[in-house]
Amino acid sequence: MANKFMVGVISISAALALSACGGEGNENTSQNESTQEETNEVLKEQEAGVDKESETGMDHATMNHSGSGEVPEDLKEAQNPTFTVGSNAIIQTDHMPGMKNAEATIVGAYDTTVYTVSYTPTTGGEPVKNHKWVIHEETGDAGEAPLEPGTEVTLNADHMEGMQGATAIIDSAEETTVYMVDFTSTTGEQVKNHKWVTENELSTK
Repeated sequence: MANKFMVGVISISAALALSACGGEGNENTSQNESTQEETNEVLKEQEAGVDKESETGMDHATMNHSGSGEVPEDLKEAQNPTFTVGSNAIIQTDHMPGMKNAEATIVGAYDTTVYTVSYTPTTGGEPVKNHKWVIHEETGDAGEAPLEPGTEVTLNADHMEGMQGATAIIDSAEETTVYMVDFTSTTGEQVKNHKWVTENELSTK
């Protein structure tokens, strides 16, 4: 009798152990399936050319594509620009969707120092990294140009939502001619007085 009782206990224990192992196996299978799904999503994004970090760094949905045409009072007009006011050029950069390869009309040409800057919008949200471009005359009481990378400045530009009044760090500086341009994007958007495009971001037709 005792032997039968022991056999029964052992059988129940074995059944419970197998049940536990089976549950653990199901859990592992579920985790593996979830991990595989996440991996597949990442691969899809990479194949589509989606870069999450760059999306965070440059959210062009908040960019003011068209501008007022007003420029800082102390901004000097270029004396001998490669692209004269009223002439046409092809845009060779992609600050926003539909910009690259669009035909632009030059509205203004100015000699200045341009900066790429990183800042956190005054409206909150993720920091913006390496924004192109802010000119020296849009950096508040910054003193003489050019400013060294790493310099902290206050932005007096409103190219993007939350930019005006934000504290920024200069990432790079370049003395060049910058242009304000009108263009029709390759997606059909009419853009007026866009600020800014640098000389090496334009080409002749």
